Amino acid sequence: MATLKKSARKKTASASKNEDLQAQAEQMSKRLGESAQQVWLAGVGAFGRAQAEGTKLFETLVKEGLSLEHVTRKAAGGKAQAMRDAVETTVGQARERASDTWDRLEKVFEERVHRALRRLEVPSREDLSTLIDRVDALNAELRKLGGVPATKPARAARPRKSASVKKSAPAAKKTPAKRASRKKAAP
Repeated sequence: MATLKKSARKKTASASKNEDLQAQAEQMSKRLGESAQQVWLAGVGAFGRAQAEGTKLFETLVKEGLSLEHVTRKAAGGKAQAMRDAVETTVGQARERASDTWDRLEKVFEERVHRALRRLEVPSREDLSTLIDRVDALNAELRKLGGVPATKPARAARPRKSASVKKSAPAAKKTPAKRASRKKAAP
């Protein structure tokens, strides 16, 4: 009997423990359900508030974005104009330098060609003009003396200033004898 009483006590004690555990589980389940309900209601409230204030918030964000874009474009436009001006200035300076360089190069080239032609004793435009004037003067004296020149006056044969005169061709035909005779004929 004593073992029976012990087993009965164990059964009652275990039954009461089971009831306590079951009660605790039900309370926990109830609290969990209430918490879930509160979370759900908080989410629905946040959604409703977001809908109501979301449109206002969206419009506010759009306005801020427009003003920021305007400020950014203004700043970028000013910098772009400054860059454009700097590039134009640099290009202008480069053009001036290039023009100056070409002018100097052209002048040096003309001087060297002139010196080379002088060394080869090719007559210059001025020399030819002087020679033509002398021929005209001689023709005028011949007319006074009664002789008529066989050709037209040399002035008509004078080349125009814009026409290019080949200066290298006469240089090849000159000989020392012709140069000497020319010097003797000069007044």
